[in-house]
Amino acid sequence: MIRKFSADKIYTAAGQILTDDVIITDETGKIVAIQKKSDHDPVTIQILRGIICPGFINTHCHLELSHMKGKVESGTGLLSFIKEVVSFRDIEEDVIKQAIKDGDEEMYRNGIVAVGDISNKSDTAYTKSVSKLNYNTFVEMFDFLQPAQTKVTIDQYKSVMASYDEINYNRKSYVPHAPYSVTPELFRFINENNTSGQTISIHNQETQAENDLFIKGTGGFREFYQGFGFHLDHFIPSGKSSIHYTIEHLRPDFRTIFVHNTLTTSGDIQATLAWNKNTYWATCANANLYIENMLPDYSVFLDNNAKVTIGTDSLTSNWQLSIWEEIKTIQKYASYIPLETIIDWATINGAEALGYEDRLGSIVVGKTPGLIHIDVGIINNKEDISISLTNRII
Repeated sequence: MIRKFSADKIYTAAGQILTDDVIITDETGKIVAIQKKSDHDPVTIQILRGIICPGFINTHCHLELSHMKGKVESGTGLLSFIKEVVSFRDIEEDVIKQAIKDGDEEMYRNGIVAVGDISNKSDTAYTKSVSKLNYNTFVEMFDFLQPAQTKVTIDQYKSVMASYDEINYNRKSYVPHAPYSVTPELFRFINENNTSGQTISIHNQETQAENDLFIKGTGGFREFYQGFGFHLDHFIPSGKSSIHYTIEHLRPDFRTIFVHNTLTTSGDIQATLAWNKNTYWATCANANLYIENMLPDYSVFLDNNAKVTIGTDSLTSNWQLSIWEEIKTIQKYASYIPLETIIDWATINGAEALGYEDRLGSIVVGKTPGLIHIDVGIINNKEDISISLTNRII
């Protein structure tokens, strides 16, 4: 069945904003044509107020933590947040599975079409196998910067990866957790067990203590690890920010997503792009506010033409799994960024980062990106997204 859609504005995420056009799709949602509205009988077109854009891409999520919604206080800072997360990991299996199912369905309702999902366990495997969403699963590894723990970690996560290997869906890769939690030996395993072009995700510069550890060898991470029975006596600071440790040890031929980047500077971005042009920067605005009450300086990413994407993080550190709510938060605190730019972050940039750009991320003939209706109010010829609603069309 052919369907036709139009709106006041169509944000294609392909370099155009259309104002007098109609999108024509087939029964699968594949875009078969984009034509002038005047060439069609208005009765045959579903005409909507506001904006139509491609389905959203969530480049950073922890679906397996969905059962922890509301269980960790906000504003505690990253180190306290991690301790709380660890303490809540052992929950009844039925509760965990239901929360995962609910989280997947919430993302679908909120117009998300693809997810880069962190998995420390195999809990999300079944839900992903039957989901309407596309998943790129990141089997996340960490050995607490303890060389003696590396082999144990590798053996543990080989079994996690095997649980996803048994389900033939979408994409998966081994990824490092963060600079402060991965030894060079574990980076070597990750490099050797992924292939060129795969997407790798890593948490980056989310708190000042992370940079302090690598620049000066000081800060809260030493005490944090002591609380787990580990010591960093062997650790030698480099005098550089933590992202330099990552680019020193990670292969440059992956699609690499750096996540959070709250303290990332222009110099950090330039050094990273010199190492790997195929680099993406995931911002999780609501999670940053929930944990550290801090946001990145988005201007440094714009100034360096860095490819920003958007993630929700988990329900442990967010109030919902909604890319549109992330967009609203970014607009609230960084109103200098045009809405069309942020929609590009949420669509085509995310699709490229996860390797889905051939069929998702932009409104282009031949793609099946999903279509989202954003019902916005208009004040002085500018969209007022604070009163907007979103709705999945297809």
